[in-house]
Amino acid sequence: MKKEHSEHRLLMSSVTEKKECSGKDKRHGGSSVTEKSPELAFQDAHTSSGEGMLSGTAEDIYDRTVTKLLEQEKKSVVKDSSEQVKSEERRLTKQMEGSKMETNHEICRNDLITFTASEQTCDLTAVNLSMNDSEVQKSRQWMSKEFLVEESGKSKCEVACFIKAPSTALENLKCKIVNDTSSLVVDDSEELVSNVISIECSDYEKTIPFPINIAIPFTSCFRGSYREIMVKLTDVNFQSHYLTPISLEGYQGKHKETFAEVKIYQLGVFSVLSCLKKETFTVPKVGLSQKLSMDCRISFCYHPETFSSPAPMQLKIQPVEPSLVSALKARYDMYHSVVSTSALVYVQHPSAQPFNRSVTITLPCPPNPEKKRQDETEHARAISATVKRVATVCHPRAVGASVRKNGENPSDTLKLLGHRNKEEGWKVFDDVIVQNARNGLVSFELNEHLESFVVIRLSLLLENTYLLLFAQALEKGLCSTMANVILYRKRENPYKIVVLLSASKELAGELQKLHEEGYFGPPEPTQQFPLREGEQVHFRFRGNIFASENGKDFGKVYRLIFHSQRKPRLELQIKEVDEFGNHSSPHYKGTAVFYKITREMITKKWEQPLLYGEYRHQSPLCKLALTLPKQEKLINRPRSTKRISSDSPEAIWDNLLYWLAEELAEDNTSLLALCLPVRRSVLQLVRLKCPDNLTHQIYELLCCWKKTLPRSADKQQLLSHYLRKSGRSDLSEELRFKWQNKVFT
Repeated sequence: MKKEHSEHRLLMSSVTEKKECSGKDKRHGGSSVTEKSPELAFQDAHTSSGEGMLSGTAEDIYDRTVTKLLEQEKKSVVKDSSEQVKSEERRLTKQMEGSKMETNHEICRNDLITFTASEQTCDLTAVNLSMNDSEVQKSRQWMSKEFLVEESGKSKCEVACFIKAPSTALENLKCKIVNDTSSLVVDDSEELVSNVISIECSDYEKTIPFPINIAIPFTSCFRGSYREIMVKLTDVNFQSHYLTPISLEGYQGKHKETFAEVKIYQLGVFSVLSCLKKETFTVPKVGLSQKLSMDCRISFCYHPETFSSPAPMQLKIQPVEPSLVSALKARYDMYHSVVSTSALVYVQHPSAQPFNRSVTITLPCPPNPEKKRQDETEHARAISATVKRVATVCHPRAVGASVRKNGENPSDTLKLLGHRNKEEGWKVFDDVIVQNARNGLVSFELNEHLESFVVIRLSLLLENTYLLLFAQALEKGLCSTMANVILYRKRENPYKIVVLLSASKELAGELQKLHEEGYFGPPEPTQQFPLREGEQVHFRFRGNIFASENGKDFGKVYRLIFHSQRKPRLELQIKEVDEFGNHSSPHYKGTAVFYKITREMITKKWEQPLLYGEYRHQSPLCKLALTLPKQEKLINRPRSTKRISSDSPEAIWDNLLYWLAEELAEDNTSLLALCLPVRRSVLQLVRLKCPDNLTHQIYELLCCWKKTLPRSADKQQLLSHYLRKSGRSDLSEELRFKWQNKVFT
């Protein structure tokens, strides 16, 4: 019985192995299998040829298995006596023949069921594979998609970015512009040059096949050799990573703009920044003389054995504008002896190896311009004096003795300031000797690592305390920009205003653009004040005027975020709070109050709400006064008492005065030439109100003059008199003709 059981187990394992092999072969095949009944399936298994899975039937499996079992049994019995073998063989043969039909039937039945189930499994697997193949093929197909986003407060859609990714991934990505959070993505010495965009996956169960490419449009007004374009990725925890663009192409699809394209491995908030260019190099043991690519005048000479092992170095250069030094000198008298400064150098030394030898550093530091002019004068005097001399032998000596190279004046003092780390702060290194080199260059030797340093040229000695204060003011000034707030209103519609932040150096250009759009003052722009990149200016309206962004929600707080290369701007609608207020004035009066919000005051949250009462204990940055003209109210009277009148005298005079202003403007008549008895302040106000339009200036002046007259005065006779006095008798006669004949158009 044990042998019979072992035979049965061998048979079943063989059938199972054959079934699994058949299933594998079928799955590797390209044809699909349809579901059939067990009888038909078994019949097909006998008749089919060429199919690997159907090549062996249940009977063939049984016969081969029984034969192997008999051979193994015979081999085991040979060890006994031949008689025992024969008797045992007869007994086994009879038993096998008796159970052959039952076993064969059971095996065939089990194999048919297994075969049918395998066939159904193969059918479903083939269908799933065909579906998966199409999805895989679709996921491998890369496409470029344009994401158009409607920014809050704007009706026009703009391109947020282009994304290149598999088509299945593009379906699950969503993009939006989040410029309200731009304060959270910039640091000092960084300038935002694009929208801040957020890219998320709409279906969190889907996985994005990273890496994918995104291209963000940006506009960089000025870059220079010290700056480069980088893409900054900020995650939900405000951890930032900088990505170097793989291209800065001017075309994406049909759009002609400058795009920064990067390869990304995660989603988040993206922004394009103009950053200080970073230069990286490694100092070997044998030493290195490195001239920086951004400015070849700056060099670092590392002597052999300066470091015990190769040391990587990272440098950034922040140039210092002479205008900044002049502004600091004008603001603080104690800095009057500062002539110029070198660029501010930032150095990162990751290995932190000590200096075995000193490093020679060369920097440009402009010479004293007054000494330069003095040297040029001495040079010219020396040449003229030498020409007059008869003895030409002394000529070379005279010139050589009189001429001094620029920047080598012994009265100038050079000081090195720097700090080892930000915690220690600035320090004056009196033990480091800074020497003048040729053509306005200075050099010195440094035997320790400094995170940042600068060289200051002085015309007179200055105490170290003032030098440290100057270094702090210089570093703070490099991170800030002088700016102004502009609040202008539409000339045709005084209820529509525009508020924007502008860098002071670009103020004239911004005012010209606003005039071309039809926006004018008053009020005039505010006084300039310093703002760092990403700092905010919040404002609200007080008095009898408030504003709305959409014409519905009035009385809110508004925000402008300063970025030196972007122009934050808001277009608002204003109206009076109380139509019966300011009853003693022909205008409604109000004030726009502005508050400065530093980056340290901004909470690190992606949602940035504007709260109305958070400025209660804060002094305002500046204020601008506003007025709104009162409109004449139309009174609906009963029909019995309704007055019927001809054209209003005011409308008649408005037409006449505007016609007269146009005639005078054609001859470029100046305001003073009109000889009208008005104050000089009225002339100044008219010029400020209409700076670029002489017709409007003359019209405003005539209106101001008319308002000063009593109601009983003969305006036509007086105006004709002043026109004759101004030498315009022709216009005086024409004015009299129009008034008498009632020609007012």
